[in-house]
Amino acid sequence: MYLQRLRAGSVRFETIPPEAALGDSGDFSRVSPRFWRCNGFIATMERPVTEADLEFEHVPETDQSFENALEKARNKNRLTVDDGIELLTTGTDVDGIDQRRKERVLEAADRRRADVVGEEVTFIANLNNNVTTACNVGCLFCNFKDAAHTFESDAEMESQGFTKTPAESREIVSNAADRGIYEVTSVSGLHPAFALDDEHLEILEATENRKEVNFKPPERYDTDPGTYAEQMEAMSVDGVHVHSMTPEEAYHARRGTDWSYEDVYSRLRDAGLDTVPGTAAEILVEEVREVICPGKISTDGWLEAMEAAADAGHGLTSTIMYGHVENEAHRVMHLKRIRDLQERVDGAIAEFVPLSFIHQNTPLYEHDVVSSGASTDEDELLIAVSRLFLDNIDHIQSSWVKYGDQQGLKMLSCGADDFMGTILSEEITKRAGGEYGEFRSVEDYVDLITSIGRVPVERSTDYEKRRVVDPDDPPFGPQLGPKADGTPLLARGDDTVPADD
Repeated sequence: MYLQRLRAGSVRFETIPPEAALGDSGDFSRVSPRFWRCNGFIATMERPVTEADLEFEHVPETDQSFENALEKARNKNRLTVDDGIELLTTGTDVDGIDQRRKERVLEAADRRRADVVGEEVTFIANLNNNVTTACNVGCLFCNFKDAAHTFESDAEMESQGFTKTPAESREIVSNAADRGIYEVTSVSGLHPAFALDDEHLEILEATENRKEVNFKPPERYDTDPGTYAEQMEAMSVDGVHVHSMTPEEAYHARRGTDWSYEDVYSRLRDAGLDTVPGTAAEILVEEVREVICPGKISTDGWLEAMEAAADAGHGLTSTIMYGHVENEAHRVMHLKRIRDLQERVDGAIAEFVPLSFIHQNTPLYEHDVVSSGASTDEDELLIAVSRLFLDNIDHIQSSWVKYGDQQGLKMLSCGADDFMGTILSEEITKRAGGEYGEFRSVEDYVDLITSIGRVPVERSTDYEKRRVVDPDDPPFGPQLGPKADGTPLLARGDDTVPADD
């Protein structure tokens, strides 16, 4: 058995060989509800998620009225959590979504968007380079991971995932930079061999009880991922901006030490890290996290890490992953924590990225904890209320990876103003059952954005560098990167896209 990381008060997770779960039947469909299948391994819970686990303290009930909340939003007054709940539910005095009220919320958000950022829709020329799928945290919403023990050299079952060496990461990013990208985003599983740097690796190797710190030496594995510092240095090639190291990864990069998050992020900055993605946030309410990711970093830990990253000189982004077990109260509480964080980090958060839960192929869905993700109405309202509630974050992103092109365009009329990036590979959503591909060219962006009468603008990670793209001046390619000269990233019909699988 391979004991996973524990936190006080959390449900315990393990991964075990499939035959131990299957018993004599040999049939995955007969596996007990205490087990779920994920990428070639079986994970177990100490107990299944029960109805009692979903009886939350925080529920969408307020003493506010929808009309008062909407009036405050229209007048640009700062919204309370109760205001946000009223807008997100279209009124707690009605059952379900009131379509007329919903349209009024969307209209208010679209007007706010126009006031804040105008008619421009931004995008970035970037690459996803996720280093490894090896992980043993056991989040119930995730299907990106592969059991870490299957990557070991003596594993009985072959891993379906991947691990890249620093040299491989460097080659992938360098090749993409030659095409014109200038940002690499990297979010990876928590490989037990990963250490922050050589000093951290020495500390972990000297640890008496390695299980307690979720560590196994690199020589146990077919592929050595190197250290986080080595991966940052490798990806920081040809002037490419490195956007990586979530708070969860920073937690992994300090395990077994008394180092602060600021210590970790300062070392990563010296190694080449530029900005920090605010993923691993999911829902920043503990009663939700205890259900969907009990082995993951806590709300307070996530906030502490993000503040430390800003103190170390990094720019930030922020996210929410919604549409699973949480309710509207949790979503607005999350928005409040992001808004408060932005105050504490003096505006270091460049954008807010709503991520609609892709439920297919995830443990939450396979074991009937959820039957679907968010509805289209919920998606549109989440974008809109994010715009109205987060009055100190200028940019709200619409994800074509999550929503698809057409619905993604609709979100640009619900309060969003950014349309993601070219992302030459997007592995995480695809593994969870996403259907919307891995790449968008600059020409795609020009066509899509102008189709709704908006202005396409190429931008940098921090939105400081911007270039309005003239739709009447093809060919269309990126121009903001150190090697970007306007040449299209890919020729029509070119399918040689760098990928993670």
